[in-house]
Amino acid sequence: MSANRKPFRVLFVCMGNICRSPAAEIVCKKMLGESDLADSVELDSAGTIGYHTGNGPDPRMAATLKARGYPVFGRARQITAGDLDDFNLILVADEENLADVRRLDRDGSRSAKIRLLVEYCETHDAPRVPDPYYGGQRGFEEVADLMEDACGGLLRNLERGVRES
Repeated sequence: MSANRKPFRVLFVCMGNICRSPAAEIVCKKMLGESDLADSVELDSAGTIGYHTGNGPDPRMAATLKARGYPVFGRARQITAGDLDDFNLILVADEENLADVRRLDRDGSRSAKIRLLVEYCETHDAPRVPDPYYGGQRGFEEVADLMEDACGGLLRNLERGVRES
């Protein structure tokens, strides 16, 4: 990336920023490091609530990701209205998160960049990334499957955009 070109910034959002959105950031960061986009894309994650601020990823999500070979990192934070300007793309886990983030966009001027993460899935046909917090291990595996699919699709989409620009 040239020195004067800003990186493309992607923010992943779920409710608490301890399961789904950090999983997306972790999975996407590893995939990004293995791609031609490593120096041109920045990733972060946030939650729509601040209850878990400062906490690391949920231990069950962390164990699921570690078992798949992902390094686990991050601390929960709450999304801010400023994030809507600071990020080029804001990908949310479900419809409730979508509504919450769109409420931060008071004038609706950033609505095109606020989207459901599953829109990038290429093999799974899921309407949302379900919250695994109150479920069993299968829910965490499902989230990891969806993240791998969606993040792969996202990066392929971004690569096409870079080649076309």
